[in-house]
Amino acid sequence: MTAPWTDHRLAAGGTENEVGLLGLATALPPHVLPQAEVIARARELLAPRYPQFERIVSAFVNAGIDKRHSVVPFDWFGRPHGWKARNDAYLAGAADLFREVAGRALAAAGLRSDQIDGIVTISSTGVATPTLEAVVARQMGFRADVMRVPVFGLGCAGGVSGLSIARDLAAARPGSRVLLVAVETCTLLFRMDRMDKADIIATALFGDGAAAAVLGSGPAAGSAPRLGRGVQHMWPDTLDIMGWDVDDTGLGVIFDRSIPGFATEQLGAAFAAMRPALGPAPVSRLVCHPGGAKVVTAIETALDLPEGTLDLEREVLRDAGNMSAPTVLFVLERLLARQPQGRLLLSALGPGFTLSMLPLDV
Repeated sequence: MTAPWTDHRLAAGGTENEVGLLGLATALPPHVLPQAEVIARARELLAPRYPQFERIVSAFVNAGIDKRHSVVPFDWFGRPHGWKARNDAYLAGAADLFREVAGRALAAAGLRSDQIDGIVTISSTGVATPTLEAVVARQMGFRADVMRVPVFGLGCAGGVSGLSIARDLAAARPGSRVLLVAVETCTLLFRMDRMDKADIIATALFGDGAAAAVLGSGPAAGSAPRLGRGVQHMWPDTLDIMGWDVDDTGLGVIFDRSIPGFATEQLGAAFAAMRPALGPAPVSRLVCHPGGAKVVTAIETALDLPEGTLDLEREVLRDAGNMSAPTVLFVLERLLARQPQGRLLLSALGPGFTLSMLPLDV
């Protein structure tokens, strides 16, 4: 069956502002959370506070997740934590992940840190001022004149939207090299004080991780895969679908159960509405953010994709859970290892409620 975007071509950029993907890397924190152990721990901690817990254990079992990773060990989750404790753990864990994944991406690109002209940092699971790229700048060896663009609040759409921002920054300065780092520590937002169903679903889905990409424009793009201009679509009156509640304890997840149904009903029309901005060209593979097993199935249904098309999305979800912003770049890394040809279309849904897309020629 033909997907709704395949009868159009994505716009080809000019040579002067062409942007290439020079390097891509991912990283996971050291503490592994097997899903079976998460279920046992959640039952121990949450069932006494949430009488309906056993009725939604299926959310853990059917999440399509074998394990996730965290910047903190298992015993951290059994103790109460306020804003400061959570944010201190975020600063330490996110900075470690930033250094690791940025170093890997630079090595993949064959570049030194002092050859980077701009840094786009995507993170929505903690607060850092100075921001993460400044915190690690001395250790990383970034130049004093590097352009810093930290972005908060993009959530699960941050990987694609952040890559779009980094692409436009590189295109605006031909010959420049831009580093994108998306890092999230979702597990630190585990709450025992709030017994909303959304909090328990988040406990079943979310993990920690980071991804980084190095982009180059003009002559610096070389023969690397080319990034097109990103586009977004925001639905009106959908602020309550996804985001954060902020209180004295920390960030509390807003995660509406209607997301899979919303995706099934709305994605096809949104893709059609975005066609003029994307331009004409067949797309060989959609690369999507796997928000959850039901969301992946909803995307296949909405876009008339054969069941199982998004196999790598399911693999990443199985191996690392939903890491928010970096997750789609984990999928892209696995896909590029298969040496695909043609045009890829990165796609992610996030707070707003927003669909973000970005074309990549390989």
